[in-house]
Amino acid sequence: MRGVVLGLLAFLVLASGWNRTAAKPQDGLKTWGRFSKLPYPADKAFLHDTFPKDFMWAVGTAAYQVEGAFEKDGKGLSIWDTFTRGGNRKATGDVGSDSYHNTQADIRALKQLGVSHYRFSLSWSRIFPNGTRGSYNEIGTNYYRTLIRRLKVSRVQPVVTLYHWDLPNHLQQTLGGWSSPDLVELFRDYADFCFQTFGDDVKYWITIDNPFAVAWHGYGTGVLAPGVKTDPDLPFRVGHNLLKAHAAVWHLYNRHYRPRQRGKLSMALASHWIKPSLTRRESLRDCQCSLDHVVGWFARPLFTDGDYPPCMRDRLGPRLPSFTPEERERVRGTADFFALSHGAVLSFHLINDTLKFGQLEVLDLRMLLYWVNAEYDRPPIFVVQSGWYVLGNTKTEDPKNMYYLKGFIVDALKSVSIDGVNVIGYTAWSLLDGFEWHREYGIRGGLYYVDFNAPDMKREPKTSATFYRNLIQRNGFPELPENRPGQGVFPCDFAWGISANSIQVEATPTQFADPSVYLWNRSSSGELKRLEGFRAPPVRRTAHCADYATVRQQVNEIVQVGVSHFHFALNWSALVPTGRVAQPNTTLLGYYRCFTRQLLQANVTPVVTLWHQTHPLTSLPAPLRANNKLLNRETPEAFADYARLCFRELGAHVKLWITLNEPNDETISYQEAHQMLRAHALAWHTYDKEFRRTQGGQVSLSLHMDWVEPAASFTREDVEPAKRVLDFHVGWFAEPIFGSGDYPVGMRSWLRQLNSLGPPVFNEEDRRLVKGTYDFFAISHYCTKLVTHAKEDTYTYTAMLEVQHMVDTTWIMPPIPSGPVVPWGLRKALNWVKAHYGDVPVYVMTNGVREDPARFKDSLRVYYLYNYINEALKAYTLDGVNLKGYFAYALTDLRDPGFGLYGHVQDEVITKASLSNYRNIIRHNGFPLQGTPAQQCPSRPQPCLGCHVLAKRPVLGFLMLVASGVLITLGLIIYYAAKRRKDCY
Repeated sequence: MRGVVLGLLAFLVLASGWNRTAAKPQDGLKTWGRFSKLPYPADKAFLHDTFPKDFMWAVGTAAYQVEGAFEKDGKGLSIWDTFTRGGNRKATGDVGSDSYHNTQADIRALKQLGVSHYRFSLSWSRIFPNGTRGSYNEIGTNYYRTLIRRLKVSRVQPVVTLYHWDLPNHLQQTLGGWSSPDLVELFRDYADFCFQTFGDDVKYWITIDNPFAVAWHGYGTGVLAPGVKTDPDLPFRVGHNLLKAHAAVWHLYNRHYRPRQRGKLSMALASHWIKPSLTRRESLRDCQCSLDHVVGWFARPLFTDGDYPPCMRDRLGPRLPSFTPEERERVRGTADFFALSHGAVLSFHLINDTLKFGQLEVLDLRMLLYWVNAEYDRPPIFVVQSGWYVLGNTKTEDPKNMYYLKGFIVDALKSVSIDGVNVIGYTAWSLLDGFEWHREYGIRGGLYYVDFNAPDMKREPKTSATFYRNLIQRNGFPELPENRPGQGVFPCDFAWGISANSIQVEATPTQFADPSVYLWNRSSSGELKRLEGFRAPPVRRTAHCADYATVRQQVNEIVQVGVSHFHFALNWSALVPTGRVAQPNTTLLGYYRCFTRQLLQANVTPVVTLWHQTHPLTSLPAPLRANNKLLNRETPEAFADYARLCFRELGAHVKLWITLNEPNDETISYQEAHQMLRAHALAWHTYDKEFRRTQGGQVSLSLHMDWVEPAASFTREDVEPAKRVLDFHVGWFAEPIFGSGDYPVGMRSWLRQLNSLGPPVFNEEDRRLVKGTYDFFAISHYCTKLVTHAKEDTYTYTAMLEVQHMVDTTWIMPPIPSGPVVPWGLRKALNWVKAHYGDVPVYVMTNGVREDPARFKDSLRVYYLYNYINEALKAYTLDGVNLKGYFAYALTDLRDPGFGLYGHVQDEVITKASLSNYRNIIRHNGFPLQGTPAQQCPSRPQPCLGCHVLAKRPVLGFLMLVASGVLITLGLIIYYAAKRRKDCY
């Protein structure tokens, strides 16, 4: 697999034009075009790979968020200490997570995580209470000495931020804070002390965190401290001072400390990601300009030419300060790596709509990393802050945060392995729950839960902490045996099929039904023109199957796929409209008879569903729909009578029957389901007693079975809810038939626990009736769902089962809203059947994905079918599942919109790319190992759609009159004695 990844990397690198030539300003503009051309959906698939061996795994905090002790041991006030006491703010960071008194607990958490680096910030006002060296505080300095020493003993490298938003309040009050150029020298002096005091043990320094937020929201919108919002141009002067302060500190370190301490230094730049709202050049330039106004504001001076992006200059004009030539040279190149912050601290929280320029903000760390790489000449990138947040009432269960974290890290991995970006480290944010700036304690972003009301502020690992620890131990997502593509073939008698909810029915034969007389203009265009006023004699002839163009067309389409089986549903309400089988719709019954017979003649085995129910019960005959008669015990008897009719009339052609297709619908009541189980059982017994011996077919039902995966598979708290959901959704119908003859024990006990009315009790007669009424286990499977017991979002919470539904952000989500594409979910579903019901024969009766019907190069469906079938193969060859067949869904968009292997443009039938790929898999009977001998299977008879041309049947004759070069053709029917055939009615 590693070779595959590297090969893909080489291809993508060449395709994107990435090479070792020096980058030019605005090269990042190519990012959107490059990613729009990557192969979909393969590029969106999860990447199993690992990071470089020296990759830095980190976690971070900020002093004001976690330290507390805001006035203890000589610490001075910061602008956040005063800001949180003004306006309508309700909470402060006076205590935060109390890390000042819990250093050992924080170190213990770091060791549990197994991180190699810990990013934290120094509180300027704890070291210099009024911001100047003259106010030096020894106790505060010793706090950081102790922290760094303990980190080194624990083999965790410190990544130290000099300034993370908490300016000494004295400097704000006396000088106006960062609006004053005087802060450049004061910050340099503070940094000089820090380098001198801590620098021997620190190899990575961050001068200033997120200067955009400091300038724009601290001195512009007023959302952050110090809350200044008086001058719309002030943020740009503040940003100017921040850049000069950073450059002064970098030169100080470079000249006086780097030779001995050998550390690296940068400024942490935060950015959102944005995509064009319209596919046009202007939208792309607006996206580029949006990034320039946020991250480029500071990155371009540092990494490119010492000046602001042209986009900012063009839009802001004289509002934007200017660097002198000397200042530009002094600012340019003052970063040893690109320190990138990404996540909720900026995205979707602190980016104003005015800075999006009409474009759309999205979460995409991978594209941002690529943009930085292209725009700033491939710097080493250290992701120094990345993460998401959950609601403030969330405790240790934070699966949503875990999956956001997983998604960001996969983005970083793809950047390294596929895009060739030099990402050197990743920092999960943050270590602890704490004070979340303008959001106060309303959200939580820590990997460790902190009970802010507890005296000891105990740290408890969250789900996300366990995930991050496991990931660090593996250094990424190494490929496991179960992740590798399966190789091998299915048995020779494997049923390759295609499913459709219904077929196109033609009520009137198309041949011999037109009594018109036509002129054939033989000498010119050759067109037939109807001769008005003339009619051929009426046709008195028994209709034949060949009279139906729709039968021939549909059978031809099925044959072209290369399948051996075709599954479709009958229409109960149309076949028996009165509800009485003694009065069937003989025309429709004859059409179904023709269709199934023609399938057999084409060597395609019909698989027929008796009842494809939808809710409300629209496919029931009208008399049974009235007054909800499905709850009546007589309705299953009516279904058995209907089944008997179908077995008798179609059973000679049909050897696989589905009584009920996907009856386990969540909208069906327990009482309705009970009668549906009886209906299935009565139909099964009818076939078993009256038709099995002569027809030799098999009967079962097909259950809807999407896989349900615990959101945190390493915790019992989520494993149990997943089992519960499967009991309620699948075991509900499966256990009475394939198992004990009763509903699942877990289902009944859960409902008793809730004091809720459960499903009816099986009396002994019904238990004997239902249990064992199967010949195989058929499932419909489309996607996989995650469930957790943690309640985060009420709109995806199922109160009755006490489960939260969610998705993994790394899964492929189809453009048309539907379930995620998770191929391994099918394998797990098949193994569930095996684990519960042993060696029962299993058919995947329906499996497919919806895609835009206009996409005839349906790459998502190609990917879907290939990978789901491959997982089915692994279930068969590796897990021992008794898999008998696989049916793709569906045949045509005409009957099943968005799911078809055939598309339609007006009256033209279009063969999609997925059809050819599915046919190729069928031809090879799976995925044979390259170089192995071909599988030896008995050859299948070739389809013979025209084999009955020479059989006795009516003959068509033509009478031609020639006059002045024009043939007048009368279509006459000459009857020839032909005895009644089974393919007629």
